[in-house]
Amino acid sequence: MSQTTYTTWGTPDSHCQLKLVDFKAKENLISHETQGLSNQHLVVRRGKPFKLTLLFRNQSLNPRTERLVLEVSLGHLSESFPVQFSDKRSDPQSWSAKIYPGDIHPQSVTIHICSPVLSAVALYNLVVHIETVQNRRSYAVGSFVLLCNPWLKDDPVYMPLDAQIKEYVKSDYGVVFMGTHLNVRKRPWSFGQYEPGVLEACLTLLQVSPQHLRNKDNDFSLRADPVYLSRVICAMVNCNDDLGILEGKWQGSYRDGFEPTEWSGSADILHQWVSSNYSPVRYGQCWVFASVLCTVMRVLGIPSRVVTVFNAAHDGDGNLNIEECYSSTGEKLNFNNKDSIWNFHVWVECWMRRPDLGAGFDGWQVVDPTPQETSGGIFCCGPCPVAAIQQHCLRVPYDTSFVYASVGANVTRMIVRNGLVVERKVDTECVGKLIYTKSIGSDSPENLTQTYKSKNTEATCAASPLQSTVLVNGKVRYTGYTTPLSRHVVGEARGMSTGLEVSLRIDGVPSVGESIVVCVTVKNQSSSPRVLMEHLNAQLKEYNSHPQESFWKTHNEVHIKPGEVLLLHHAILPSEYESVLAADDIVNMAVVIKDVRTEERALAMQEFNLRSLKITIEIKGGDSIQIKKEHKAQVSFINKLSKTLHGVVLTVEGSGLLQGKQEVRMISLQPEEKIEKTVSIMATSPGTKLLMATLSHSHRANMVSRSFHKVPVITA
Repeated sequence: MSQTTYTTWGTPDSHCQLKLVDFKAKENLISHETQGLSNQHLVVRRGKPFKLTLLFRNQSLNPRTERLVLEVSLGHLSESFPVQFSDKRSDPQSWSAKIYPGDIHPQSVTIHICSPVLSAVALYNLVVHIETVQNRRSYAVGSFVLLCNPWLKDDPVYMPLDAQIKEYVKSDYGVVFMGTHLNVRKRPWSFGQYEPGVLEACLTLLQVSPQHLRNKDNDFSLRADPVYLSRVICAMVNCNDDLGILEGKWQGSYRDGFEPTEWSGSADILHQWVSSNYSPVRYGQCWVFASVLCTVMRVLGIPSRVVTVFNAAHDGDGNLNIEECYSSTGEKLNFNNKDSIWNFHVWVECWMRRPDLGAGFDGWQVVDPTPQETSGGIFCCGPCPVAAIQQHCLRVPYDTSFVYASVGANVTRMIVRNGLVVERKVDTECVGKLIYTKSIGSDSPENLTQTYKSKNTEATCAASPLQSTVLVNGKVRYTGYTTPLSRHVVGEARGMSTGLEVSLRIDGVPSVGESIVVCVTVKNQSSSPRVLMEHLNAQLKEYNSHPQESFWKTHNEVHIKPGEVLLLHHAILPSEYESVLAADDIVNMAVVIKDVRTEERALAMQEFNLRSLKITIEIKGGDSIQIKKEHKAQVSFINKLSKTLHGVVLTVEGSGLLQGKQEVRMISLQPEEKIEKTVSIMATSPGTKLLMATLSHSHRANMVSRSFHKVPVITA
């Protein structure tokens, strides 16, 4: 972006003519905390004055015979306002422009322009009018971008602490938490708001929204409201109803696009969307949708953070209950119903006041762009106040009942045999087990669970349309099932006793290449000895769907004395799972214990993910690099498995650091053998970049491992 715009108009006469406009780019960008957001436009924040200097061609402005009038416009909307030679306080609800006594110079004046605090977020055109009694000269002097202002108290996105603004607005680097609550793994993400063209892409997103295409003037008028902005942008991040950015896909082939796991930053996605004339980028899943949404919101000045809910419920039928069915031998069954539990689900929290609801619902709002259910007829979710979830105010807009179910539904697990439910158990603790976001100034997680979960000992669901539920001790208790069981379950066995207590535990965090050690605990609560059958079953599953067929199972007869507690240990050897499981895969492990005589059954289950092998990434000379200077990075992997890997490929890539992908191949990699690659990297823009390394081999289509390295870019 040039600091000045040179313009020459008209022929000389007795009145001043505008020759040059200096947008004071450097000074304004520093003052408005917008450095690096654009090299095409002046970017400023609403409600805060910015400067521009007018230089005149022949003579200085004569305040006695000439006056300056500025005009800002958005589409067909425009507003004119005079430039005042005064330091009196202006109306914060209106546009104003002032020239202070020290700002008048021979042949130039400096104007301080201030927008209303509730101005639309948009690219504005600016016209300068020089008026006399006889005539008016008009000069189209350029444009500027106006963003939300979280530093300003009167702005509905105001955030009180600078450390929060630095993390949730200015930081272009984040961490997404994934996996399971037993083994949380971190995936860095480059939000990329300082990459060239990203701000312009975010503004374009608003311009091609259905709301704007349908009624431009109405859309511009509503863009002052972050609630409105968040709903428009949330819907536009997915492509289900519009010219949105991302197409979602959760199974099948990804050959006509990119696997969601291949993305490590938002800039590449936004650039591809713009360059393809707004064709959807293929493909995204929840963390990709959320991270792109977080980028757009931060660019527009709305504080935002990526949040992960572990064991998130997708309550398609709205009854706050998720049903899961298991066979009598412990295999989890897939009934293709609308309800499911995702091992993790990622959404965004955006910070804003809610004048439509009242101060009690100000603060963090859930905005979820992953297309799951419609809201107001379109695929978006939120903004939903986190405070409303904690207080069980389920009628508060927007989509509070759906978000509440995501973190607070119950899970009913059933053992089904010959169409009959032979065991039923309600789990009130599983859903929303852990809710994480990145800590301020650190890659470690901040636990948000209690901001969603009620601390009240007793509450009622009076605000909920679900008449079949009450809340006791902050948990949903069912007074009756409002929907029938899945079509496969046709009845229920009666007279089930409670004489067995069973639990299942995974020892440690298993890594690829190590044995998976399982401990089943059985307690005989009856006064008689018992003969039991133990059925233990393991299945591979995707994080957001039901498991696949079993890859390992065992059956054992167990004798237990009255009141005895037995610990039953099992190990799944690498040779028994390596053809099925890869790094970060999730396993559903379940055990069914059956009393041979009474046929009483008890179920316990646990889902966990395997820890991946480490790829080492090292920046020569330290982790930080200087902008526009070449640096070396070394990437290496040592085969810690007990077997030889064949057709090994080590790939290195990094948006803003490398052009394309670089890779090295080996026909085979023996145990303890190393593969490595040295690459030259250079950053042309400021911010935090990510190097990503992936190792794959011919034995499995899935990657063995993927690692990331954060690379801060500093100016010389």
